[in-house]
Amino acid sequence: MPKRDYYEVLGTERSANEEEIKKAYRKLALKYHPDRNQNDKGSEEKFKELGEAYEILMDPQSRAAYDQYGHAAFDSRARASASAGFHDPTDIFREVFGNSGIFDEFFGGGGGQRGGAQRGDDLRYDMELSFIEAAQGCEKEITVSKMSECEVCKGTGAEEGATTKTCPQCGGRGQVIMSRGIFSVAQTCPRCEGRGRMVDKPCRRCSGTGRRERTASIKIKVPAGVDGGSRLRSSGNGEAGLRGGPPGDLYVVLHVKQHEIFTRDGDDLICEVPISFAQAALGAQIQVPTLEKTAEIKIPAGTQSGSVFRLKGRGVRNVQGYGHGDLLVRAQVEIPSRLNSAQRAKLEEFAKLCDENVHPISKGFFDKAKRLFC
Repeated sequence: MPKRDYYEVLGTERSANEEEIKKAYRKLALKYHPDRNQNDKGSEEKFKELGEAYEILMDPQSRAAYDQYGHAAFDSRARASASAGFHDPTDIFREVFGNSGIFDEFFGGGGGQRGGAQRGDDLRYDMELSFIEAAQGCEKEITVSKMSECEVCKGTGAEEGATTKTCPQCGGRGQVIMSRGIFSVAQTCPRCEGRGRMVDKPCRRCSGTGRRERTASIKIKVPAGVDGGSRLRSSGNGEAGLRGGPPGDLYVVLHVKQHEIFTRDGDDLICEVPISFAQAALGAQIQVPTLEKTAEIKIPAGTQSGSVFRLKGRGVRNVQGYGHGDLLVRAQVEIPSRLNSAQRAKLEEFAKLCDENVHPISKGFFDKAKRLFC
């Protein structure tokens, strides 16, 4: 059967540039890949045809010869490529995906070093802190159940005095070659699990895995200034690695309880302090709480409810070490809820003495309200 024109195979014009050829090949190769069309001889043949066309047209010299002489210029080379596999059609996908392993997972292949030493999994621990612990910092000891290095074999997976031998199935490579359609892909050896070697006496405590589940006590230092949602990393305190791989990390996610007096805005603290009507009207010196001890602030005469007083540097320490925030004291004027007869009489007397100069805010408001109806 005569060969189809390579440009026709890829569905491109003869004037197509390198990027257009690459894009066309990528699209069709995904469509006809044998792993996606198992037991479909037609798709397998089309995939081979695509690989041959792509190999010729992506090489400038080969393309020039093909454009001048057609298939006759490469009959022997094409036969060689079909039998010897000088072009790996997966190269273009590896060029796209790099060495991330995505390509191998997509097509089900074995990763290059998947069966070798593997880093242990990372772990997450949720820790609850009081408001003061988060603001001032503390040290906590937590208990974590995880896969740890076997204390008997020290992670080797072998009993003391055991001997090792080369795995007879993979010959020490840790991988075996599996046939996938027209491909030959490397996969983790199922017999030695990628080690390449086998022991005659596996560790009885961990059944030769080198790990077993244990409970570990870990001290976590919480820096001052952390807030809810912060994440602390405890390096190397995750699960033990496989086959001599390094351990993972432990990530501690912080949850901070609310405080009954303080609220937080970044590194600033906000504290609402009640003051009496007399203190607001006449002025006063009052004591307010801070994270460490009380502080004194001056309430000037005529203070309105909601007025804010700032105490510099009395807030939360910045977790990055950039000083402290401020303490914002918001005054809340407390209106008496119960008055005895003497108090009521005095207050009524005070009200009679008041004019618009005593309540300028009220006068301004009602003047504006009157203008709405003029």
